[in-house]
Amino acid sequence: MRLTLLCLIGLVTAIHASAQPQSVSKPVLSRTYLNNRKPLRPNPYIELPLGAIKAQGWLKEMLLRQKTGASGRLDELYPSVMGKRNGWLGGDGDQWERGPYWIDGLLPLAYLLDDKELIAKTKPWVDWAINSQQPNGYFGPLTDYPHEAGLQRDNCQDWWPKMVMLKILKQYHSATGDPRVIKLMTNYFKYQLQQLPTFPLDHWTFWARYRAGDNLMIVYWLYNQTGDAFLLKLADLLHKQTFDYTNGFLHTNMLSQPGSIHCVNLAQGIKEPLIYYQQHAEPKYLEAVKKGLADIRHYNGMAHGLYGGDEALHGNNPTQGSELCTAVEMMFSLESMIGITGNVSFADQLEKIAFNALPAQVSDDFMGRQYFQQANQVMLTRHVRNFDQNHGGTDGCVGLLTGYPCCTSNMHQGWPKFTQSLWYATADQGLAALVYSPSQVKAYVAGGNEVTFTEETTYPFNELIRFTLTTDKSVNTIKFPFHVRIPAWCKQATISVNGQPVKTSVGNQIVVLNRAWKSGDVVELRLPMHVFKNQWHENSVSVERGPLTYALKMGEEWKTVQNEKDPIAYGNQYTEVRPTTPWNYGLLDVSDTKLPQTAKVTQKESVANYPWNLENAPSEIRLKAKRIPFWQLYSEMTGPIPYSPIYNLKAEQEEEVILVPYGCTTLRIAQFPVIQN
Repeated sequence: MRLTLLCLIGLVTAIHASAQPQSVSKPVLSRTYLNNRKPLRPNPYIELPLGAIKAQGWLKEMLLRQKTGASGRLDELYPSVMGKRNGWLGGDGDQWERGPYWIDGLLPLAYLLDDKELIAKTKPWVDWAINSQQPNGYFGPLTDYPHEAGLQRDNCQDWWPKMVMLKILKQYHSATGDPRVIKLMTNYFKYQLQQLPTFPLDHWTFWARYRAGDNLMIVYWLYNQTGDAFLLKLADLLHKQTFDYTNGFLHTNMLSQPGSIHCVNLAQGIKEPLIYYQQHAEPKYLEAVKKGLADIRHYNGMAHGLYGGDEALHGNNPTQGSELCTAVEMMFSLESMIGITGNVSFADQLEKIAFNALPAQVSDDFMGRQYFQQANQVMLTRHVRNFDQNHGGTDGCVGLLTGYPCCTSNMHQGWPKFTQSLWYATADQGLAALVYSPSQVKAYVAGGNEVTFTEETTYPFNELIRFTLTTDKSVNTIKFPFHVRIPAWCKQATISVNGQPVKTSVGNQIVVLNRAWKSGDVVELRLPMHVFKNQWHENSVSVERGPLTYALKMGEEWKTVQNEKDPIAYGNQYTEVRPTTPWNYGLLDVSDTKLPQTAKVTQKESVANYPWNLENAPSEIRLKAKRIPFWQLYSEMTGPIPYSPIYNLKAEQEEEVILVPYGCTTLRIAQFPVIQN
């Protein structure tokens, strides 16, 4: 019997979004944090409740721009999908992933900002999802509707979109403690355990089979809440039905083969071996993820921290595209893996994506985005390029719906979940600052003592991070460990407490300061940022400093195009960007010995509240370069990048070029040929 009929067993009346929700007040937070229950492996770091961490400085500005931009207004900007007709509000519109995608970013944004208006926007989605649960445990839309242009039409019973809604409900519970979430998940997971043998993850579409790590992590989260033994059986079943990433990474050549896997499936799926590692702590799961990341970098990696995937995996040529959904999903995977392992390289990679790829792919006002970005990107026009998928040639143009609308819905989770992952509770009852940005955290340490750390910094643009501790005035001192990460790129970090040096440390480790702390204590972490290079496709090089990649500063001409050809598919308008200055440069004097001396680094006295554009770029690097006459446009992209080094371009004039942080650019060269005279 098909699941459609099973879902209707015992259904007497339809449940609509208009059903009266329970009134839920924010709970008093526990003074301890749940680590994994036995037999799960305990994690070194534990996620803090949603709302415990608040963004400050430039990071808060990113969240505020999301609020006034598409994140806070998507129901107005894209009403055919995000309005009242959405199937996740009981309507006849999109039944699948797009509505849940939006709320998966909007809900943490709302609670991080304590914004009543945004919280009110999320509430109908949460309440409808909870109230939609059937007697057999199923929840979500029940009825498929005829196809309508611009809307995804997959079977509404597909396992995949439920996984996104489960993530939403977990975050909602973290912020509110609403007990309805526990009840819904318990009943739904019982339903999954019963139904998956007959209707496996890939029964309706293949997406759930590749993305079930998201399902698995919520199963473990619920197990830590309730201790229900059946959840561990379900976890084993989900792992068995999920694409075998462990074997794929360790024993196949999938990551060296173009087209072998969808780029977003890879970004979401890479965490699955480590999620499962919590239940079965076998070294192969950790080894698989490490090898997978290394092979992605080797065969497909690019200077912005991601990989060629437009949409399938597509190698490391810097003109191949990288999808915006890949950026935010890879960030979430890395954020999930940091807590399980405490691995410094995962945090380094997270910062690389967040500080380079993410800001470069979204407009300043958060109203438009690129579907695909290119590491070497010199013209954004409506034109078919050498991508695996071309959506009317609009993939590189800046717009709300250009390329494909999944990113329109999914881009909102990037900065909120990044903010949520700056700080962690530790297994030894302390606090950890594992990812750096201006912020404040309020949490419990040492058996229930409340403390607040304020993190003042203009990182990633500058090297100093200052943490100021505040405690309850009635408490004299509190002894607890404070963990700080030293990135692998840092040659020698210094740490001082109240002005007194206490530690120097080389990179790629976590330093623990275990002492008796008092209110007003100040920890200063200095991470000296030197200029270095990385090598890429055809021996090209990127110029980097700290967690930032730097790219050629180019003149840009922006033009808004009214789309009369296919406005339903790609939006009523989009923006094209063309260069007004040369781009075909090769760099001189970038050997490991010369680069630190030849690179001229200058920084502005202060970092703007919004630093991610050419006007506000907080720093720049000047280098010697020559233009390469035979490197020209091809199909409105850079032609094939010359193999490096290029010898004897003596007829060409030496120039000084300006590089700015990659995240500040729209047009750019980030992977340069090298010229050897």
